Amino acid sequence: MVVFYLTDEIEFPPVEYAEDDGLIAIGGDLSVERLIKAYTLGIFPWYCQGSPILWWSPDPRLILFPSELKISRSLKQTIKKGIFKVSMDKAFEQVIKFCSEIHRKKDGDTWITKDMINAYIKLHELGYAHSVEIWHKKELAGGLYGVSLGAAFFGESMFTKISNASKVALVALTYQLKTWGFLFIDCQVTTKHLISLGAKEIPRTLFLSMLNDALQYPTKKGKWNFDCEFVLQKIQNTL
Repeated sequence: MVVFYLTDEIEFPPVEYAEDDGLIAIGGDLSVERLIKAYTLGIFPWYCQGSPILWWSPDPRLILFPSELKISRSLKQTIKKGIFKVSMDKAFEQVIKFCSEIHRKKDGDTWITKDMINAYIKLHELGYAHSVEIWHKKELAGGLYGVSLGAAFFGESMFTKISNASKVALVALTYQLKTWGFLFIDCQVTTKHLISLGAKEIPRTLFLSMLNDALQYPTKKGKWNFDCEFVLQKIQNTL
């Protein structure tokens, strides 16, 4: 097994050298410069507390094209009930911390470590990382966060406290990204949950080609807002 250890230089080995599970490199840091470099190469960090930083580029890659989003009958009914309100970049720090807590309760550990939280909060402050919040009776009921570069959105994690809340967040985000002309949402690794919503696996070579195309577009930096304040009502009219 060949293991690439990163130095202080902001560089990564070619993703073709990744292990079968997608592991490409170990070490380095979570600086803004290194994270952005990683995402432009189709690489992302994923590790647990106490472990060195691990960098991944899986093959195949799970992608959601905005036009291929699948909304189940039960999810449509949830949206039509109008019990949720949605926002963007209103509570990024809360969202990422809730994501961390949910994973810790579910798995006994979390890859969203304190260092990861601080790093992505910094990305958010610089306008690269964004959150979608789902509110129920003025309480945060679910949400997701990720990174945006060019016309690509890299989904990192989601959480839900009320059934379907995180799915509603993904639906709202996908509708908005489609309006803005985004090419795809990178879901990174395959789960049945994301497959059910329309995501599909593609070869890493195709993903990297698509990523290169997406990076030709300007990055939509800064604080995000939905074009329509009542975006869920707008979605309801299309269901």
